[in-house]
Amino acid sequence: MKLFNETKSKIIGLFLKENLKFTLISIFIGFLIGSITLAVAGFNPFRAYAIMFSGVFGRLNYIAWVIIRSTPLILTGLSIAFAFKTGLFNIGAEGQFIIGALVAALAGYFIQLPAILHIPVVILLAASAAALWGGIAGYLKAKFGVHEVIATIMLNWIALYLTNFVVTLEAVQRPARPVSHNIQPTASLMFFQQWKVTEEGRAWLLDNFLAREILRTPFNAGILFAVILAVVVWYILKHTTLGYELKAVGLNKHAAEYAGINVQKNIVRAMLISGALAGMAGAFHVLGNTQRVAILAAMEGFGFNGIAVALIGGSTAIGVVFSALLFGALQYGGTKIQLALGAPTEVINIMIGTIVFFIAIPRLIKILLAKFSKKRGEDNA
Repeated sequence: MKLFNETKSKIIGLFLKENLKFTLISIFIGFLIGSITLAVAGFNPFRAYAIMFSGVFGRLNYIAWVIIRSTPLILTGLSIAFAFKTGLFNIGAEGQFIIGALVAALAGYFIQLPAILHIPVVILLAASAAALWGGIAGYLKAKFGVHEVIATIMLNWIALYLTNFVVTLEAVQRPARPVSHNIQPTASLMFFQQWKVTEEGRAWLLDNFLAREILRTPFNAGILFAVILAVVVWYILKHTTLGYELKAVGLNKHAAEYAGINVQKNIVRAMLISGALAGMAGAFHVLGNTQRVAILAAMEGFGFNGIAVALIGGSTAIGVVFSALLFGALQYGGTKIQLALGAPTEVINIMIGTIVFFIAIPRLIKILLAKFSKKRGEDNA
């Protein structure tokens, strides 16, 4: 038994090592393709990357903005990764994000509670609404065999236009503006902006660079909740009966059914949980950043970007956290390149697309590495 456990640990360790290796190679290739694209467009790639690096780490509020951009991506990435683990492709994280954001904005504005109750109530309502939105697709698949991709794509558009309709309601819309009323201060996660200081305090802030920088940033507590939820997702999948059943259904639903697992029930469960995670992403985006929702001309992309985050993170909870931070840094740093050099931010999208492309085809990387190793061996011989 001891030998079996040791062998299993070595195999898992090797697998993780291989996955990490291919992810890092894919990221390197993405940066390389980005460099070539910049050079062809007439820009110095070394200068561009230096500007990007400085634009991400140069100031405290830059880092704060990267974290803010990454927070919803952590949760939509977890949503997609959770569905992947259970054999489902939840492309509807975008619509679930939109529903979560809408409910958070409504509950944050209309409900009057102290902050200690208001924030958890808003998050719970947003997660529940998005879970039901995802559960619709899960039920349709479990009961009628409707593919979750088709169902969730349609639900994405329904969520978009439902939000646009609700925002135009007289009780919701701000006068002469295509946005909802701002949430109550008791529902906001932007704690730093709410601090009131005395005249002496303002004078102290002017002399204290670090404190001044912290209070200038829109940093909020959403990232803490996102990391905690990543740990919860990891624990559910790794150490609970529910996680075992969900993964069993994902690996082989026929074998799972033969083992006595209720496949239909677990499909609905998976989509409920996946939807709840995406809905919380929408809630944290509203509570910690926008403070409201607006009429949308198109999808915002948080759910779709979550697919890339999940792929780059290897569909693991810890991988998704770091992947989302990388994604947020690339997106935010890309705006700095545009401002400083006039280079198009599409270069960043090319880099991200290349990274995801090579992660999605690890077999090609293995073949290329094998050929490279063989050639080196022949040259050395």
